[in-house]
Amino acid sequence: MATANDLRKGMAINLNGDIAVVLETQHRTPGNLRAFVQAAIRSIRTGKSADVRFSSTEKVEVVPMITKKMEFSYKDGEEFVFSDPDTYETVSVQPEIVGDAKNYLIETGLVTATFVEEKLVVIELPSSVILTVSDAPEGIRGDSANNVQKMITLETGIVIQAPLFIKTGEKIKVDTRNGKYMERA
Repeated sequence: MATANDLRKGMAINLNGDIAVVLETQHRTPGNLRAFVQAAIRSIRTGKSADVRFSSTEKVEVVPMITKKMEFSYKDGEEFVFSDPDTYETVSVQPEIVGDAKNYLIETGLVTATFVEEKLVVIELPSSVILTVSDAPEGIRGDSANNVQKMITLETGIVIQAPLFIKTGEKIKVDTRNGKYMERA
């Protein structure tokens, strides 16, 4: 058993008989009250998120997790399908679990998948991915005095800012944490 102070993002806990994944934690010490831990959690069974308060010394049961590399295979309707590159076993995932990662998923792209009790609960992207530019308007001539950016569309549909010299069909490296252009690939 761990204390609430030991909770970290990505951990799985047993809360009132339901297993939940910790999405975010904050340790707070208000002036005239005792310290507490505020945690945003998502239930594995229902998929609903909630904010929970724990006393900083309260005992919390941590549930073991399994982490492995998986490949994004394809999108089936609303669900995203991932496969294990070693066993070729597939797993379908709801869009709520994928979240904003959908903007950077391409076929055979590797992700880190975390399983709790045989259910995929968290998907982590690499820090950067290489994507193809699907639409990049031409830069305006004489507009290169400063670090001027233009809006471009990538193969996944996400729109980001990039330098004027980027053209349609080029491959670029994008930071998945903030969605910014890094360099040509």
